[in-house]
Amino acid sequence: MRWAIEDGWTLTQRYLAQLARRPARLVGVVAFPILMVLIFAYLLGGGMSVPGGGSYREFLMPGMFAMTMAFGLSGTMIAVVDDTGKGVTDRFRSLPMAPSAVFTGRVAADLVNATLALAVLVGCGLAVGWRPHGSAGETLAALGLLLLLRTALVWIGIYLGLLTSDPSMVTLTQTLEFPFGFLSGAFVATSTMPVWLGTVAEWNPLSSTVTAARVLFGNPGAAGTSWVSAHAVPMAVVWPLVLLAVFVPLSVRRYGRLGN
Repeated sequence: MRWAIEDGWTLTQRYLAQLARRPARLVGVVAFPILMVLIFAYLLGGGMSVPGGGSYREFLMPGMFAMTMAFGLSGTMIAVVDDTGKGVTDRFRSLPMAPSAVFTGRVAADLVNATLALAVLVGCGLAVGWRPHGSAGETLAALGLLLLLRTALVWIGIYLGLLTSDPSMVTLTQTLEFPFGFLSGAFVATSTMPVWLGTVAEWNPLSSTVTAARVLFGNPGAAGTSWVSAHAVPMAVVWPLVLLAVFVPLSVRRYGRLGN
């Protein structure tokens, strides 16, 4: 266990060093969600209404937090495909190191990246008028649920990155992130959608995290009539755990079969 932890920490430092040498990547990760906040808050927000009343900007920010967490999927996939294409992954497999370190290092480094991006976005939200109205414990719980979702999506990115070396698949994944985000309660209330589409959106794992964050932050638009909306907080835990239960073993198995 000590060997695995030390190796994991070594690779975490490697991934963070890569990020430090490429600050433009971090700026891009942070700048795009900020741009989205400004577009929705100031350009499109005037035409948006929140069922039950309330500020659209307060409704929007939990959705933007969750959407930023979702971007970790393609970001991780890009990094894994890059390492595989350069032979770095094969080199890791040949070294006397714990195989788990490749995964734990990647996930830990991404969570540091996600925490920084989330902190910047929280600052942006405060600047445009968003406020958390829950207790300090509820606010921290909401942020924890967002990072839990990020962890699950990072594992999906690891698996997809190990599954393919085709850059076009990365582009496809990046393209699909937006329908995944818009087909949820992140930007508009699901009650404003056609019934069948609203049902699909409510069962989107992203919607559970968004709704749970709104509940814990005390922001408007958290109320829902469906079972999954009414139990958003526990479902925001269940969905990531289910995804982890599926993609962690798939990633480990795929890593072991590389080159076969």
